[in-house]
Amino acid sequence: MDVTQADERTLVDRIVAYDDAWNRHDLAAILAFHTHDSVFQSHTTGELATGKAAIERMITKLFRVFPDLTFTFRRMYARRDLVVQEWTAHATHSCPIPTKARMFPPTGLQLAWDGVDIIPMQGGLIVRKDAYVDSAALLTQLQRASIAP
Repeated sequence: MDVTQADERTLVDRIVAYDDAWNRHDLAAILAFHTHDSVFQSHTTGELATGKAAIERMITKLFRVFPDLTFTFRRMYARRDLVVQEWTAHATHSCPIPTKARMFPPTGLQLAWDGVDIIPMQGGLIVRKDAYVDSAALLTQLQRASIAP
């Protein structure tokens, strides 16, 4: 089956709207882009959420840790039923951030880190989202902030 530029444009338009919902923290709109049995995996935290209820809990926890989280989307690739996008996240370190090694208390500093999403889609809905984050860059910022005078 050939994929036309119009099909790819539709995928891009869907993901742009999805990204906008993320930046507005509109959880209902975010979930509306997922299939009922969608899978969302954070390869940074190791979290795996299957189904909209689990995805909602996962995103709610993320928004709780980063209440002003926004994304700048740098590149997007859409082919057939697959979207890959590169982004930079921005957030104020206003809440404690737990890691496997330790808890980082709030510093009030602005944080930024890069990531990539791999998003297979079906019928215009997200079947799976795999998020990969430059956790080394984020951890470096947190460590510097925790030792700053």
